Formats: sequence, C-alpha cells, structure tokens
Amino acid sequence: MTISSSLNAGVAGLNANATRLATIADNIANSGTFGYKRAAADFDSMVITGSSGSGTYSAGGVRANTMRLIDERGAVIATSNPMDIAIAGRGMLPVISSSSLNSMSGDRPLMMTTTGSFRTDADGVLMTQSGLVLMGWPADADGTIASMPRDTMVGLEPVVINANQTAGDPTTEINMGINLPAVDTEFGASGAARTTSIEYFGNLGTSETLDVTFTPSLPALATDPGTNTWTMVITDSASGGAVVGEYTLVFNDSRTNGGTLNSVTAIGASPVYDAAAGSVTLTVEGGPIEVTVGKVGDTNGLTQLSSSFAPTSITKDGSPVGNLTAVEIDESGFIQATYDTGFTRVIYQIPLVDVPNPNGLIAMNDQTFEVSPVSGSFFLWDAGDGPTGSIVGYAREGSTTDVAAELTNLIQTQRAYSSNAKIIQTVDEMLQETTNIKR
Repeated sequence: MTISSSLNAGVAGLNANATRLATIADNIANSGTFGYKRAAADFDSMVITGSSGSGTYSAGGVRANTMRLIDERGAVIATSNPMDIAIAGRGMLPVISSSSLNSMSGDRPLMMTTTGSFRTDADGVLMTQSGLVLMGWPADADGTIASMPRDTMVGLEPVVINANQTAGDPTTEINMGINLPAVDTEFGASGAARTTSIEYFGNLGTSETLDVTFTPSLPALATDPGTNTWTMVITDSASGGAVVGEYTLVFNDSRTNGGTLNSVTAIGASPVYDAAAGSVTLTVEGGPIEVTVGKVGDTNGLTQLSSSFAPTSITKDGSPVGNLTAVEIDESGFIQATYDTGFTRVIYQIPLVDVPNPNGLIAMNDQTFEVSPVSGSFFLWDAGDGPTGSIVGYAREGSTTDVAAELTNLIQTQRAYSSNAKIIQTVDEMLQETTNIKR
C-alpha cells in the first residue's frame, strides 16, 4: 500500500545517505594520504508507479552507487627524496607487493599506483614502506633498453640498486686540439719531434695512454719556404706501444685560413681520415676510439701557429672505476646512476601503465589498483608517449580530497538523513492513528 511504500522509501533514504556518509568519512580520513583517490556516492531514483493519473502513488525510494574517481589527479608536492615519484598527467607506476617477490609460481599480479616514496631495502630492492616494489625494464651494460612487450609483464623486473656497486666508462671519443710551432718547419730548425700523451680509459676501467709524436718536415734549401708539413704517429700503451695510426699533416699558410689543416693523409694501413667529421677511428686494444683532429680550415683542432707547442684543448669521454653516489629518475622514466667519477648511466626504465577506463580499476589497499573487465587491458607506455604524462622525481601526488567540499557534503548528508528519519517517524505516527481508528 502507499503508506508502506513511504516507509520503505524512508528506509532506503537512510541507507543511501549512510553510504554517502561512509564515502565522506573515507575521503576526510585520507585527506593527507599521498595518492588517495576520493570516493563518491551517486543516488539513483527507483520508480514503482510509472503511469500518471492512476490515482495512487507508491514510493520507489533511492539507491546509492559508489565509485572511486581514479582519473582525478591530485596536486604534485615537492619532496627531498630523489626516488619520490609522481606522474604529471595520465598513467600509473607498475608495482608488485613484496610478498610476491619470492613467488615460485611466477604469478605476480600487476598492481599500479600513481605515486610512491621508494627506498632500497637490505637487498637493494626499491620499495615503499608499505611493501610496494617498483618494477622496470633493466638496461644493458651500455645503458640501452631492449625492445620489450607492452601488453604483458614479461620483461619487467624489480628495480634493484646496490649501494656498493662500481662501474667504469670506456673512452670512445677524444677531441685533440694542439698547436704546432710553425717555425719548426722552416729551414735551419732543429727538426726535433714534439710529443704529447693523452690518457684514455679501457674497458676494465684501467688507465691507458695514446702517445702522439709530431715530426716536422724541413725544406732542403735556405731559399725554400717553410714546408708546413708534419708526420703524426700515434702509439697505444695497451697494445705494447704499437703504432695505431700514422698520418701526414699539411697546414694552410693563406691569409684567410693560415694555421689550419689543409690536408690529412693516412700512411700505410692507417685508418683513413674522415674529412666530413674531421676525425680518424683508431683501433686500440679495447676497441675503436674516434679521435677528432679537426676539419680542414677548422681552428678548433690541430693548428700550426707561431713558435709554441701547446695542447689547447684535449677532451675525452669515459672515466675510471667509480662508486655509486646517487640515483635519480628523469621525466622519461629512465633511472640514472651517478658515480663519484662523474660518470652517469641508465640502469632501468620505468614504463607507465594505462588502461582505457581508469575508473573501472579495482581499488586495493595502499593506493594501488588492479585491472578488471570494466577497466580493460593494460598497456605499457614510455613516459610522455601516447596518452601518458611525464614522470616527476622529488615529488608525490597529493590526495584528491577537498576537505571544504567534503564538510559541505557532510552537512547536506546529515540533514538528508534526519529528513528521512522524520519520514519514518511520520509513517509510524500515521500507522498508529490507523490502529487507533480500529479500536
């Protein structure tokens, strides 16, 4: 009957508002929780009498639906820990629980989170205080990341950073800027060779040396001009002092390009001079090294000016063996290790997980989520590619709770709950009146 439907509607209203109160309580309680996604309760009406003019009306009441607004993003808050990670935009970090690290079955359910404060444990595993282990793709020794499948966890590994690790960086490039004295190629000069040594680092972090000897060519007669010609011989200490390159250098003496290289000619089986790059690629004991001597007409490489012999600019890459000093993550998700020798290299790449419907994910403890049939299948993106945003180090994502709005909702819910209670009280009084009529 109509009066009983009013009672049912009042009870439904109490239940619905109690559900809404629960979401408000959860939101306010987690207003300071990093990465928390607020919950919301929506009300849907239920209709029993659908036709107008029937003369009677039965209340259908209300039904509450709750959802987690996972696609909402909180403010990015700066921190002092380099491995505090947040995401500026869409996407989530792949993680697993620490309890599944030693799983023998190989079944590690993928979890995801939008932020985390990661630090190493006793075994060097990067995880949060709540036991969420960061997953990533390991880099090869040269810092490159192999091609990995994007729709499966295959290839993802727990990020492990050993504080006592060491690494070396072999030398692969040397830029050689040296000034040779022009007077040494004139008649009557001593013809003495000029020598310099350039240190480089081998594959095992050892210090090796390229010894470079410049021998001038002298004119035959006093009336002849200076030859502006030198013979450059390069030997490698790691190869027992063997000659790895021998070249004839001719310098320009024109008004516009005086003192710069005019030509570089390989002698014998020496590697050919690359005029476009201004370099020669020498094969030493540990592998090839590209030595830049300068392009023709270039003032930054080998020059022949005045009467002084001086290295003007000798630079190289590589470093000796160094100890790990810091680890940071860049906006593309590459974790870079820095060593006390100044050498840096990529050791992991952290992809971002995305699903078609983020709000359809299953919410778990510790601000983590798992895929569901409603969310759709996950895909692993490089940070910044596709729909995903960039990764931010030294940062955490704040809670999406707006405390002022939740307090407003709290007052509204309290009043609605009281009003529904009043309906039940009124129906009870009316039923009591009906009972009294019968008496």
